[in-house]
Amino acid sequence: MKNEFLETIKASDGKVFYMPYHQARYESVLRSLGERKMKNLSDYINPPPRGLFRCRLVYTSADISITYHEYKKRAINSLKLIYDDTIEYSLKSTNRSALDKLFALKQDADDILIIKNSLVTDTSIANIAFYDGSKWITPKRPLLHGTTRTRLLDEGKIFEADISVDELKGFSKVALLNAMIHFDVMDRCDFLI
Repeated sequence: MKNEFLETIKASDGKVFYMPYHQARYESVLRSLGERKMKNLSDYINPPPRGLFRCRLVYTSADISITYHEYKKRAINSLKLIYDDTIEYSLKSTNRSALDKLFALKQDADDILIIKNSLVTDTSIANIAFYDGSKWITPKRPLLHGTTRTRLLDEGKIFEADISVDELKGFSKVALLNAMIHFDVMDRCDFLI
């Protein structure tokens, strides 16, 4: 089975968002595989002119394919803490079986918050940030270095730190970060043990 990788890109009314960050991650993944020939992802993207779409760009070192899916945000108000010290998802792959296996453990929660080696990482679909009363903190060791997370770090809007489970109760707000929702402060967040 060939390795397929993925970029999820937001498109609204024909406009795509933050392409330099998606291009940079695409190139980083290919370089990690020893590939030196890169394509310009913008050449492949032609979203519908009306509406909000999730552009699903799947690629290998040789091929790129893209599909467009109307986007409807999923409500997330609770996160089940799931512990897994072996999970790896450093390259955004189409193979999400390890994440899907953990997501199946969510019980009554809307999503999961993955804890690896006693530290907070990510949810199943997003990076995460916590407000400590003066600044937004994102886990220093996420499973995936998302493009929105990277951009917000570059802009100085969030800061990295190791976050233990015990520290969660000390934060006053929670935000999810991904290409589709950008920086989405949750109305409320219940952590389920």
